[in-house]
Amino acid sequence: MPESNPLAVLRAALPRLCEALPPTPRVDVLRALPGLSYGTPAGIRWRAEQGFFPTHAALLAEGLQVVGAPSAAAAPDAGPLLADVPDRPEAVIVLPPRSREEGRGLLARAVLDVAPGGRVLAAALNDEGAKSFEKDLAALSPLAGVISKAHGRAFWTVPRPALLDPERQALAERWLAADAPRRDAVTGLWTRPGVFNEGRLDGGSALLIAHLPKDLRGRVADLGAGSGLLARAVLERCPGVTALDLFEAEARAIDLARRNLADARLPVTLHWHDVAAGVAGEGRPRFDAIVCNPPFHVGVRSVPALGRAFIAAAAQALAKDGSLLLVANRHLPYEDELRALFGRGEALAEQGGFKVYRAWAPKASG
Repeated sequence: MPESNPLAVLRAALPRLCEALPPTPRVDVLRALPGLSYGTPAGIRWRAEQGFFPTHAALLAEGLQVVGAPSAAAAPDAGPLLADVPDRPEAVIVLPPRSREEGRGLLARAVLDVAPGGRVLAAALNDEGAKSFEKDLAALSPLAGVISKAHGRAFWTVPRPALLDPERQALAERWLAADAPRRDAVTGLWTRPGVFNEGRLDGGSALLIAHLPKDLRGRVADLGAGSGLLARAVLERCPGVTALDLFEAEARAIDLARRNLADARLPVTLHWHDVAAGVAGEGRPRFDAIVCNPPFHVGVRSVPALGRAFIAAAAQALAKDGSLLLVANRHLPYEDELRALFGRGEALAEQGGFKVYRAWAPKASG
């Protein structure tokens, strides 16, 4: 089965890129993917950057140097941050995400950070914006080549001059600024491209907030917390809550949540974590309530099993009398999972294509 990522076209382009590099080049890869080092030219000193926890962990298991953790406090064993490595790479590879602004920011970083004489290569699937990102990289630097393969495109630049063209330098700086964390003018909350909600509540989260029981109390968790907007609503509407734990796999989102909850009235703990792998850890107290707007996409592909894994994680982590408050797209098949894992439950609301569920008496608590 072909890979549903741009690694196949990247592998086809790498020999062409390496022809112009030293024998053992340092190559940085932004938004790196597992399998990066397999079937590629020998001698490359890979340095992978990835802030999505499951992918970060898979790259570490591959034996690569990996950076991109949200902070030393949130992930003490995840490796150094990008700024900790002073020398400049001979090549930078970008595997852009879905967000155009985030992708442009990565391309700008690559062009600015690569050593003089070095190259920037980017690869993307056709249905995930390959041609658009090709135009973006060409706006920052003349291209030396393009390869099309396996439903994707790879494209790379001519050697970087010691001094960038002033117009291209200015464009790169504008794209970096557009991708940086910023306060939303309306809400005053921190937001950033590519992070779910981007500073504003989606319809599902808004419906869940409207039906939050005011008597939620004790220790509460938000699974897949994003930028912390749902957690903030819990703090504002539920005075009986005494502690809040946020679990989120994306480092960019963790950074925003830290900013958005900096003024919290109670202890807030941020966990850079893959919720699908479970959140009930040894020595960690069970939660009195869990709120959740689970993801159900990986890239552009719908993966309902991801939401079911979140429900299972919640059932394992709740106290015996704890409850789960969950919102989901109405068409997603979560009712059977809720019935299987909880003794009781009800639908609280249905509106705008979303349903809010409350489930309690988790069977995992015995």
